Amino acid sequence: MSEQVPTHKYLTPDGYAFMKARLNYLLHDERPKTVQAVSEAAAMGDRSENAEYIYGKKKLREIDRTVRWLQTRLDGAKIIHELPAERQRIFFGAQVVLEDEQGVCLSLRIVGVGEQQPERDYICVSLNAPMARALLGKTVDDEVVVADIAYTVIAVNYAAEFV
Repeated sequence: MSEQVPTHKYLTPDGYAFMKARLNYLLHDERPKTVQAVSEAAAMGDRSENAEYIYGKKKLREIDRTVRWLQTRLDGAKIIHELPAERQRIFFGAQVVLEDEQGVCLSLRIVGVGEQQPERDYICVSLNAPMARALLGKTVDDEVVVADIAYTVIAVNYAAEFV
């Protein structure tokens, strides 16, 4: 019997790559630099009044927390490469354009938990978010209401990375 992967483990290929690169950067670049800075600050003497030491230790804890979170998130992740059979419907990985009642358009993509990526021309929405849950299975011209705001689905597209 095959084991079902929980949806919170789903990641898009570019989301996985982004998170993996972030983890490698933190482990092999940022953390060693911070450890060196803390070590140098500790050598200056009294640590209780040493701002560089205190700040460095705080930064090191933040890096370690992020590293643990990324490792947990990437461990056992299910990377979704396949396009859905019904590409006109909204499923995981879909890029969706919505229009509200005032005619304002919103472009978003349904991604895995924690996949927020900067510098995109769309908003990343977690698969578990109310907006994503409302959109799943919808098609163009369907209407959804989220937080008392009505949206109409204008377009559904799947990124080229899925092919």
